[in-house]
Amino acid sequence: MPIKTLAVIGGGTMGSGIALIAATNAINAIVVDISDSQLEGAKVYHTKQLDRAVSKERMTQEEADVAQTRLSYVALMSEASDADWVVEAATENVEIKKSIFSQMSETFRDDVVLATNTSSISITDLASSVPEAAHRVIGMHFFNPVPVMKLVEVIRGKETSEETTAATIALSEAMGKIPIPANDSAGFISNRVLMPMINEAFHAWTDGVAEPEDIDSIMKLGCAFPMGPLRLADYIGLDVCRDIMMVMYRGLGEDPKYLPNEKLINLVEQGQLGDKSGRGVYKYDKE
Repeated sequence: MPIKTLAVIGGGTMGSGIALIAATNAINAIVVDISDSQLEGAKVYHTKQLDRAVSKERMTQEEADVAQTRLSYVALMSEASDADWVVEAATENVEIKKSIFSQMSETFRDDVVLATNTSSISITDLASSVPEAAHRVIGMHFFNPVPVMKLVEVIRGKETSEETTAATIALSEAMGKIPIPANDSAGFISNRVLMPMINEAFHAWTDGVAEPEDIDSIMKLGCAFPMGPLRLADYIGLDVCRDIMMVMYRGLGEDPKYLPNEKLINLVEQGQLGDKSGRGVYKYDKE
């Protein structure tokens, strides 16, 4: 069944991006967030992105206007209850996500897929909060920036049905993405590989091997990375990197190699989270 309306739970960076690509691919998108500032931020982001697409001649003004009409913003999940699909894009905290899943199961129709944009948390664990709907729970991991990155990591939980998986792949393709499957293991594929690399860059900095600028330059020039690992950590959010590392540490047998570096932890505790706070490994002009 074609998906006409998508509900996105969470109006942050990822949720806003998911809603935008839905709207630009002929799908109505409802952003749900209890925070007025988050909803306002999502609106501003959508307007800026659509205006930029027009200025870059990636779409016409008429196409941008139509996409804008497909976007709506609400504070209550119940106001989006008629949606054909729902994807949770809240903070990377298992208890918060489980609470949202319980509410999603109660709010949306019994045929609606309950997807999560988690980047590391077990889909089977999240599905345990809605045992009656476990067959409809699936991971749909988009990548930041969502309008640019083509990949969607599709992760089945233990009880996820074939129908749910097939529908998720179809929707991902309808949104202009390339869906690739991953098994339900902490960190999945992308972060299982990426986060230890970022953490090792912090270790190299901590051990005095080189300064951040040099670590990043060596990885860009020597390994053809478009962005160095420490710069990428700031872009992702240092708090997000720490949280993902802890999910992997707990989910992969408490192997100490997955423990976040102490300097990374300290920066997070000081509120230096990267791009979003104006300072992390590097300092940024918040404008």
